[in-house]
Amino acid sequence: MTAIKVENLHKTFRIPHEKRTTIFETLTGVFKPPTYETFHALKDINFTVEEGEALGIIGENGSGKSTLLKIIANILRPSSGSVTALKKLTPFLELGIGFQPDLTAAENIKIYATIMGMPIREINDKLDDIIEFAGLEKFRDTKLKNFSSGMQVRLAFSTAIQTDPEILLLDEVLAVGDMEFQQKCLDVLSQYRKDGVTIVFVSHDLGSVRRFCDKALFLHKGKQIALGNTAEVIDSYVYSGKQEEALNQINEFEAEPSEIEVKSENETPRGKDKKIEITNVEFYDKFDNKGARFNSFDQMTMKIFYSAYEKISDPVFGIAIYSENGENLFGTNTELKNVLIDSLEGEGHIDFRIERIPMLTGRFLLTVAVHTHDQKLYDWHDKRYSFDVISTCRDVGLFEVPCNWKI
Repeated sequence: MTAIKVENLHKTFRIPHEKRTTIFETLTGVFKPPTYETFHALKDINFTVEEGEALGIIGENGSGKSTLLKIIANILRPSSGSVTALKKLTPFLELGIGFQPDLTAAENIKIYATIMGMPIREINDKLDDIIEFAGLEKFRDTKLKNFSSGMQVRLAFSTAIQTDPEILLLDEVLAVGDMEFQQKCLDVLSQYRKDGVTIVFVSHDLGSVRRFCDKALFLHKGKQIALGNTAEVIDSYVYSGKQEEALNQINEFEAEPSEIEVKSENETPRGKDKKIEITNVEFYDKFDNKGARFNSFDQMTMKIFYSAYEKISDPVFGIAIYSENGENLFGTNTELKNVLIDSLEGEGHIDFRIERIPMLTGRFLLTVAVHTHDQKLYDWHDKRYSFDVISTCRDVGLFEVPCNWKI
C-alpha cells in the first residue's frame, strides 16, 4: 500500500532584488515596482513510498532536500503538483521549536510534547523516560538557557520520539549529540524499521542512508537525478555529473596558496632541460570515469602522465598520500613493488591502482615523483593533487582496520 505519493511537484520562490526596510525607502519606491528573481527549488519531482518502506534523500547543500521534506510535512505549499500522505505524519525537522529558555527541562518537555500532539496524561507518564533517554537526569529542574546547544537538541529529540509515528520524516536529526547518543538515535530508527514505520530520511551521512534505506532519491539543483536501489543511487551521487563540480573545487583548492604546501630544496622547476617530467595526474573511479571524489572501500586508479624527452632507462615512479593537515599516511614506488620499467621515451602514463580505498572520509593530498634507482630526482610534484573520500560506513577515524568481534 502506498503511504506517500508525490506527483509532478514544483516549488519556486520569489527573491526580491532590493530590500525596503525604512519608511523613506518605501515612500521613494512607490512609483518603482519591486523586481523579483524566480528561484526554482524543486522541478518535476515524482516518487512513491510504500507502507513500511524507508526512502533516503541525498544531494549536495541547496539541492532541495529539506524543501521537499517540508512540503511533505505540509509546512510549505507546492507551487504546482501534489503530495498525498495516507498515514499520520510525524516530522522531525526543526527540533526544539517552542522551547523557552527561562523554563526548566521538565517544563519545556511538557510544552514541546504538547506541540507534537501528545495528551497531557501521556506526557506525565513518559516524562521520566524522556529525561533519562536524553541523559539529563541531573538537569531536570535546570533552566534551558543554561543548557548547551547539544543538550537542547538531545532533549528535543528525546521528546519527539515518544510519539507513535506512522510516517516519520527525518532531516539530519541523527547527527545530534555525542557518539553514545547518536547510537541511541540509530537504535530508535532500527526499532521503527522493525515496527513497519514508513520513513523518509534526509542526510549527508551516506553510511546511514545505505544502512537504513530500502531505496534512495538523488536531488541536484532541485532536479530528480536518480531514484531506486540505495547503493546504485549513492554511486550515482558520488560518481555522476557531480564529478565535474568536484573537480572544479579541487582545482580551486590547488590554485590557492595553502599552509600545508611544503617546498623542498630538492624540488626543481619544470622545463625542457629535464630528461623526464610529470605532466599531470588524473583520478578514475570504479566505472573508469575521471573524477576527484570516491566512496570509501571502492576502487581508485591514479594515472600519472609523463613526458620523456630522451630515452630513460629503468626509471622509478613513486607516490605518497598525505592527510589534509600534511601528515604522511602512505608511500610506495615501483621499485618497492618489484615493478621493472625497462625504458621510457616520449609521452605516456603509468597507473597506480588502489583496489579498495581504506580511507573512511576526508580530503587527501598526493605527491608523485620519478627518479633513478639511486634516488637521483627527475621530477617531483609535492602535494600538488588531491581527492576526496566520502564515508559509506558508521566507523570513525581515517582508515578502516580489518577486525571483528567475538564472544
